[in-house]
Amino acid sequence: MTLHYWLAAMHLPNIGPRIFLRWLEQFSDIQSLFQASNDELHEKGFNEVQQNILQQADWRQVEQDLKWAEAEGHHIIHLQHEDYPALLREISDPPLVLFVKGNKQALVAKQLAIVGARNATPAGLKNAEDFAAHLTQAGYAITSGLALGVDGASHRGALAANGITIGVCGTGLNYIYPYSHRTLAKNMLQQDGAIISEFPLAVSPRAENFPRRNRVIAGMSQGVLVVEAALKSGSLITARHALEQGREVFAIPGSIHNFLARGCHHLIRQGAKLVETCEDILEELSGQRPLWLPVQKSAQEEDLSHLSEPERRVLLQIEYEITPYDVIVLRAGLTAGEVSSMLLILELNGYIQSAPFGYIRKGREKTG
Repeated sequence: MTLHYWLAAMHLPNIGPRIFLRWLEQFSDIQSLFQASNDELHEKGFNEVQQNILQQADWRQVEQDLKWAEAEGHHIIHLQHEDYPALLREISDPPLVLFVKGNKQALVAKQLAIVGARNATPAGLKNAEDFAAHLTQAGYAITSGLALGVDGASHRGALAANGITIGVCGTGLNYIYPYSHRTLAKNMLQQDGAIISEFPLAVSPRAENFPRRNRVIAGMSQGVLVVEAALKSGSLITARHALEQGREVFAIPGSIHNFLARGCHHLIRQGAKLVETCEDILEELSGQRPLWLPVQKSAQEEDLSHLSEPERRVLLQIEYEITPYDVIVLRAGLTAGEVSSMLLILELNGYIQSAPFGYIRKGREKTG
């Protein structure tokens, strides 16, 4: 019966979690608040407008929500329920209710958020996938916003490593946004992950709801990794929420010529931890180096002995941002035909990745 009242609270017009929780502090429980008479409410300082708001609880919508929760894999978790994420409960304005599709136990797993640009570079997408996969192997569920770009890559990276990933939506769960991620969402649920929202089921995509979504992503996680972000972006809003909530913030640096690196550089100047490998994150969170985790090697540490001298020469001219083909030819001091042959060999062996207008150096891990 308690869930009825929490759902009613969520549907109150123009009343957010922070205000409602202040109201609730004056009563022994949520049922007492909703059943209080106008005289009782007046004695506790509620004005006429606030009293009227409480009387406008949409009990019909509450019944529809409860009917939705009867379907397999559908759950509704209120703030005081034992399945509510403990870290999220600690923030100043936790959602009163979470709608959940999938494995509700995923919400109480140890989580690390990965966020970044929707229009990420190929290198940024690869970083998001790789970090998600390795953090999954280290025992973390990966939490992100199910958006295009870095968010989607993070979810896919966790899935590729047979891990659990959680998507926090800025819409009601009657919608998958963007629509192109409906297959990704299905795969997340099939692999014991979850998709959650604090918004009523029928809420469609609205720009003002995504910053609210971002505080939940940060609030559920022990830390937030920003892969690529412009100076004014939702990713930096998520990072700000994380800092306000006392969470760790990590950022991957990039080229000074890449505007999507500027947000990460700003965070690093503000005190975020500069990240080059997953070990940088795990050391910060656990205080010790996980010796069993595959080590991501830098270009200087890579063993290139099995490559021919021309192959090594071409590889060393390619940066971790897009390097134009003409620049590679110029730097390598070889003919265009020789460089094209070397590029094909390097790409087939996983050292580089073709991209619009050039090539990108890929990080490789020690396998032995």
